[in-house]
Amino acid sequence: MLVKDIMTAKEELVIVSPMETVRDALKSLKEHGVRSVIVEKNGVSGAYGLLTFKNILETIVAEEGDIDLLNVYDVATMPALSVSAFMDVKYAAKMMVHSSIKRLLVIDNNELAGILTMTDIITVLMENVDSK
Repeated sequence: MLVKDIMTAKEELVIVSPMETVRDALKSLKEHGVRSVIVEKNGVSGAYGLLTFKNILETIVAEEGDIDLLNVYDVATMPALSVSAFMDVKYAAKMMVHSSIKRLLVIDNNELAGILTMTDIITVLMENVDSK
């Protein structure tokens, strides 16, 4: 099974500007009911990022940062770890486990195609448990 078969497509993702304030990004997280947002790349040869609750906790709570003074690019993981849509899911899963992460961006030709989460993989595993 390939990553493209189970990933969440770009059209379903929440994408924010790296120049937004962390407060605005938190509003997007809350409004869409998600735990992470994609950070748009800053140019053709730029890199996509990922902003998660963990990033926010580390910067805002632990370091006493100000959500109105910090921009998304100050807090987000940039570049985010990524895989190709045409990679076998088992390799993406190994990458997640070895890197202790729950999400991988799916990027081909430096363009965002979607996101693969640990939940996506577990859901497929759970469906296959019943079919055997």
